[in-house]
Amino acid sequence: MEKFARLISLAPFFLLLCLPFSLAGHDYGQALSKSILFFEAQRSGYLPHDQRVTWRSNSGLNDGKASGVDLVGGYYDAGDNVKFGLPMAFTVTMMSWSIIEYGKQLGSSGELGHAMKAVKWGSDYLIKAHPQPDVLYGEVGDGNTDHYCWQRPEDMTTDRRAYKIDPSNPGSDLAGETAAAMAAASIVFRRSNPSFCVLLVLFGFQLFNFADKYRGKYDSSITVAQKYYRSVSGYNDELLWAAAWLYQATNSQYYLDYLGNNGDSMGGTGWGMTEFGWDVKYAGVQTLVAKFLMQGKARHHAPVFEKYQQKAEYFMCSCLGKGARNVQKTPGGLIFRQRWNNMQFVTSASFLATVYSDYLVSAGRNLNCAAGKVAPSQLLAFAKSQVDYILGDNPRATSYMVGYGNNYPRQVHHRGSSIVSYKVDPTFVTCRGGYATWFSRKGSDPNLLTGAIVGGPDAYDNFADERDNYEQTEPATYNNAPLLGLLARLSGGHGGYNQLLPVVVPAPVEKKPAPQPKISPAPQPKITPAPASTSAPIAIVQKTTASWISKGKTYYRYSTILTNKSVKELKDIKLSILKLYGPLWGLTKSGNSYAFPSWITSLPAGKSLEFVYIHSASAADVSVSSYTLA
Repeated sequence: MEKFARLISLAPFFLLLCLPFSLAGHDYGQALSKSILFFEAQRSGYLPHDQRVTWRSNSGLNDGKASGVDLVGGYYDAGDNVKFGLPMAFTVTMMSWSIIEYGKQLGSSGELGHAMKAVKWGSDYLIKAHPQPDVLYGEVGDGNTDHYCWQRPEDMTTDRRAYKIDPSNPGSDLAGETAAAMAAASIVFRRSNPSFCVLLVLFGFQLFNFADKYRGKYDSSITVAQKYYRSVSGYNDELLWAAAWLYQATNSQYYLDYLGNNGDSMGGTGWGMTEFGWDVKYAGVQTLVAKFLMQGKARHHAPVFEKYQQKAEYFMCSCLGKGARNVQKTPGGLIFRQRWNNMQFVTSASFLATVYSDYLVSAGRNLNCAAGKVAPSQLLAFAKSQVDYILGDNPRATSYMVGYGNNYPRQVHHRGSSIVSYKVDPTFVTCRGGYATWFSRKGSDPNLLTGAIVGGPDAYDNFADERDNYEQTEPATYNNAPLLGLLARLSGGHGGYNQLLPVVVPAPVEKKPAPQPKISPAPQPKITPAPASTSAPIAIVQKTTASWISKGKTYYRYSTILTNKSVKELKDIKLSILKLYGPLWGLTKSGNSYAFPSWITSLPAGKSLEFVYIHSASAADVSVSSYTLA
């Protein structure tokens, strides 16, 4: 028995030797599905009938009422309950860009419909926030009072005042980003919803004119945003960004001329960047203008557009470590910009590297770096390395996407996920009581915030999964938005077409809706059907069949019986097994899930299947991710 226990202790080592590297090790399609689901957890307002994150309920139903405007809807930006306009608009822009570039791959994955709904949810709110040509509401709620409380969105009692910009209180950065979001979203809906597309373009025109005519930083007008989303870069980058997106949406010469005539004076051709995000847009502008140049659209602005492209390539080279000035990376290889929510820069930079790689391939060009010419494939390899790090290929073997893999953050800095669902216990959670009862808990979150990308590790790859560690465990919508395109590209491969040709977003073909779980006192939310119980079509029963002690450690053998309780044949089952620390027999590993063993393809009605595993811990968490009854 001692020899057997020694073999068991070495099992993880043998498994590591046998496992392929990350190219085959990550299920990018599963990660894509989860990353889109996160946006449903961030929804504010009246939730739709097809809401898949079932532990959430309606919230913020009086937003804007005191100002005489309907501001119900939109997204909460992160782990709080405030609706900040600047990062929300950037989120919509980046989700739209993901669909524009990789709609074909999203369609093949069955996630295009969900991605478009995510864009529509944000766009609908931005339209509401623009009730007049020169008015835009840029925030609902106040970060100071909101952070004083720890409440579910469904319970919040904090100030829901609405803050706006207008000609007397301008905000060119906020209005410019919102114009960019509407222009980008218009491309997404051009084919499937033409009337909505026209409205978005019209509002994009209005907001760009407003931003350009009445110039100023939005946080000088909405001063309550300064502590949370200060506009450090100013507004010139957003004006160029908006012009680039309006040109892509309309082909209007006016916006092409704007980019050509203002590139030098507004910094588009001068700033060599090593970051891209909700505040600093220059690298994004430069990437888009480089695309226009490679498409042959620059016309007489070609000399200026070439300077934009030089700065775009400065950014790309810095990410690869082949530039004149390179980005900092952790020992494990992750881009590192800052301690607080560093992951936002990782996903955004990786997205730019991915699209630029495809632009170069389509144009038949290499990347020009200080270190010499670089093949476009190196940009894609870099982006893939960053995604793989996020999904668990890192020194801690930690997935920084909640719900992906076996080792992911369990104490997320997020009010909604950390407090019991309103549907399970509607007892009112008070402002400060939430801190005492829920924030201070050391246990796992009662609600799984599936797909959320948290802030991530520090400069040395260290990470503490603690709810009060907001710098590392708080998620944000703009962390996830670029991932839609990244994961679609990695999951679906190259689209097989010239990335510089005119964009046609395919019509969405949605997956067949999965059965919705009923909320119980101990929910385990999933994208697909709820974990099996004795009342579900699939029953799972675990029991300990043996135990022994070796060198002071107790080992257990667990037998797990899976029974098809339905009257139909069970096929294509996928099981999620968490907290498994030893070898398992009787199932086939498929990505991050488990499927039927190789000797069977289905389980007839009323029949059972047994699998066993051994480890020195309590029973693993076994649940059903998906299945088919035929």
